[in-house]
Amino acid sequence: MDMRTALPPDDGLPDNFLIDLLLRHFYQRGEIQLFEMSARIGLNRDRIETLIEQMRSAHWAEIPRRGEFDGDMTYALTEAGYRQAKLSFDKCQYVGPAPVTLAEYVAMVKAQSVRFAPVTRAPLKAALKDLVIDDRALPSLGGALNSGKAIYLHGPSGSGKTYLAEHLVKTLSGQIWIPHAIYVDGEVILVFDARVHQVVMPDASGVRGLFRDLPLDERWVRVQRPVVMAGGELTLSMLELEFDTLSRLYVAPPQLKANNGIFVVDDLGRQRVSPRELLNRWIVPLDRHLDYLGLHTGAKIEVPFDVSVIFLSNLAPEDLTDPAFSRRLGYKMYLGALSEANYRKVLAQACERLDIAFDADCADYLMDCLHAIYDEPFLACTPYDVISKIRDRANYLEEQPCLTPKSIEWAWNLYFGIAGTPTEERML
Repeated sequence: MDMRTALPPDDGLPDNFLIDLLLRHFYQRGEIQLFEMSARIGLNRDRIETLIEQMRSAHWAEIPRRGEFDGDMTYALTEAGYRQAKLSFDKCQYVGPAPVTLAEYVAMVKAQSVRFAPVTRAPLKAALKDLVIDDRALPSLGGALNSGKAIYLHGPSGSGKTYLAEHLVKTLSGQIWIPHAIYVDGEVILVFDARVHQVVMPDASGVRGLFRDLPLDERWVRVQRPVVMAGGELTLSMLELEFDTLSRLYVAPPQLKANNGIFVVDDLGRQRVSPRELLNRWIVPLDRHLDYLGLHTGAKIEVPFDVSVIFLSNLAPEDLTDPAFSRRLGYKMYLGALSEANYRKVLAQACERLDIAFDADCADYLMDCLHAIYDEPFLACTPYDVISKIRDRANYLEEQPCLTPKSIEWAWNLYFGIAGTPTEERML
């Protein structure tokens, strides 16, 4: 069932707010037919017609021409209407589909919770099929995704935490509805973000006819379950509503845009704010699945926090915060060096990705000689990072890349910044 049809038909928005929105639409568009305005605003024709009649009574709108049918009428602003429209832009510069109320948004998020789309064995295996991972870890990962708790993946840099997280997000299934914007106490919060939300194209059944209301509430957009990623740029202020004093609009923070999906915090510990401060911001949302956001008026609003949060860090949990918060992290999983067998598989995958023939003897040289001599662990990032340099050099020389002990040692020295060796000098 389409969840939009389960919501109350009343839009819950004050007439004066919607009239201001209509004024701004008319100001930008000029003459608009009734059915077109209904489609632009996302409300049914009767509701729009009632609002326009109020505008006509105030001498802000007029009918410059009529069509052949009663419903085929064109409206435009009067001179007084243009003056009023300019005043409406001073209040708020939002011009788009009508927002939904906070109550409607809360109901929708609850109805399509991530906990209603549990991850099972087959989808998880399919999502991780390109990943070299111990099968014994899969039940822990699946359970973590289904728990509603945060997942804390930690381990040394290069162990594959980000790569694993990018694959885990592929387990998201289904599509959800998100609003273009939310209306709260006269304020508008922009939610839809084309950089985050992947729109699902509507089918022909969603197209509006000339004399028929849209069958569904067009204030909502159908998207794939969202995935939001933030890294070292994340600050505490980014987790709050962003208010633009010029447009008089709020922009939703990343965790709100990620509702009914996944929020990945990469490189935890590298932000300008301390990990303790950042994690303390998440105590209430992770514990109660609610978040509290402040308006510029000083008021606080309660919004749902239906997000699977994945933290990635080089730091062990005990190095981040106190034991009480560590318990709230839910699932804490360590990613370290690979076994020799798995490292060899990753090396073979790297060769395949780079279109370079795999050579078992060269693999032995990399693992048994270079890794042993320099005491470097078998990290998942090393094979591709080293072998890609051989490919880059071959492209420059316009020749076919080939694995040899000399080429591997040359690439190894460049990757780890090791001083020149006789082998490297011959390569140059």
